[in-house]
Amino acid sequence: MTAGPSNGRAAGRAPADRPARSPYPDSVERLITQFARLPGIGRRSAERLAFWVLKSPSDDAAALADAIAGVKRSIRHCSICFNLTEADPCSICADPRRDRSLVLVVEQPKDLLALEQTAMHRGVYHVLLGRLSPLEGIDEDDLTIAPLLARADNPSRNSGAQPVKEVILGLNPNLEGDGTALHLAELLHARNLRVTRLARGLPTGGQLEYASKAVLADAIAGRQPMD
Repeated sequence: MTAGPSNGRAAGRAPADRPARSPYPDSVERLITQFARLPGIGRRSAERLAFWVLKSPSDDAAALADAIAGVKRSIRHCSICFNLTEADPCSICADPRRDRSLVLVVEQPKDLLALEQTAMHRGVYHVLLGRLSPLEGIDEDDLTIAPLLARADNPSRNSGAQPVKEVILGLNPNLEGDGTALHLAELLHARNLRVTRLARGLPTGGQLEYASKAVLADAIAGRQPMD
């Protein structure tokens, strides 16, 4: 009788530590892998997106690729408020009709867009690009707090070279957002500025981007001082 394989594996079985080979051609597999890196996109969704690209006319696929490349080439942060923009300063900071003495602070550009859609805020903005979170290792140096304080201290650093008179804290109403707001309020009060925050029409633990226009409008109109 012929002895079996000396390594104890059944004939024809792949080693357990060898990754299974993808059934797709390498270029398709790379596309699926890149789609799967997008937030909220799993492997199955990535495969559907990849096959949509494969079935699309070449012009459509090229237009998608060009749009992605164009965003990376053209979009930057405004040097004043850190909103996303193609021109510096952004259209909001450059608008002479805005009340540049009134600065609304938000965490992310998407929060700015949500508030701007209410058409209730006629001042300008400042985007922190995050919030303080010691557990995640995010501290003051990781945010745009220093440029915000520079705007408060030096009118030439603010939109239209106007002095800042009031800062509205429009941070997300959760633990990290509240902690960041309290820290900013302390720094801004030391500069004798009026500091307010959005009214608590926003639910605690919620996100600005998911709030309705009506809720956001009420929150802006009913902002309260932080004493």
